[in-house]
Amino acid sequence: MSPGYCADTDDHEVLQWDTRADCEVRQILDRIADKWSLLVITLLDRRSLRFTELRRSIDGVSQRMLTRTLRHLERDGLVRRTVHATVPPRVDYELTPLGSTLHETIRALVTWTEGHQNEIAAARSAYDVREAAEQEAAEAEATRRDLIAREVLAGQR
Repeated sequence: MSPGYCADTDDHEVLQWDTRADCEVRQILDRIADKWSLLVITLLDRRSLRFTELRRSIDGVSQRMLTRTLRHLERDGLVRRTVHATVPPRVDYELTPLGSTLHETIRALVTWTEGHQNEIAAARSAYDVREAAEQEAAEAEATRRDLIAREVLAGQR
């Protein structure tokens, strides 16, 4: 077992992911679940891409963040970086076999999201309506208490 081994994880041990900084499970999940990593892995599913192709394909990612993301994914064995000895140098990125297995999981997550997006939209709308009603009720209660306080103060004069 490695020092960062968190034992077999079941529903009760999941709680330790937030408290043990040396937990490798947490470190790996933090890495693969961030939005840039998910997008990179998805884009590299079918073919290798150059850095500039990845950057153009991922809206909002900075050059620095994409570089960091690719380095982390390469370090974790999910992405392979190939440097071609040309002028100018050409660098290609592709998924490793391990990265390809992760893409299957990401695809399942996307499929689930697509299948439930209407339910999620309905839940969001219902939540927003409840929140607005609660906010309105809180404001009405604050106004009512303010009026009572003013009446009490006016009666003391």
